Amino acid sequence: PLFMTVNVSGRDLAGASFPEMIADFLARTRITPSSLKIEVTESMLMDDPERAAAALTQCRNAGLGIAIDDFGTGYSSLSYLSTLPVTTLKIDRAFVRTLLADQTSRGIVQTILRLADDLAVSVVAEGIEQAAEADLLAGMGCAFGQGYHFGRPAPLAGAVQAIRAWPAPEPERPGLRLIA
Repeated sequence: PLFMTVNVSGRDLAGASFPEMIADFLARTRITPSSLKIEVTESMLMDDPERAAAALTQCRNAGLGIAIDDFGTGYSSLSYLSTLPVTTLKIDRAFVRTLLADQTSRGIVQTILRLADDLAVSVVAEGIEQAAEADLLAGMGCAFGQGYHFGRPAPLAGAVQAIRAWPAPEPERPGLRLIA
């Protein structure tokens, strides 16, 4: 099924009304909670980890997914994986950009994929610009991809409309699935 990921700022997440703001958004757009993922960066979580954990836990309890953006760069604390209700890791595009030419990047991506598999969380590879990157990632076991290879970013209204109209067709071939 199609889902949408929304980037959330540290200021929004730290606000006492954040869970209510998300509930209002879901009510106005009629999007089911399981179709929405809240995306936060690791560095944003460092500002107020307790407040972030509380807000994200409320969102997760309401059925939303929680994605850690730019995973593998920045602060990259593995403790987030045990203290936050994470459902998705997003591999930073820095690794995807060098994946075809750099064995170290391939090793890091494969390690993140194994870690995510062991923790039963999904993985999205960010910044896919070439078919060869998408094919290599799919061969490594990465199920989801995001980047200009699949399409350009869309404004909120267009993304909401696409979710409402999504037909959920059968995949044409094995490989990465587009992340809007």
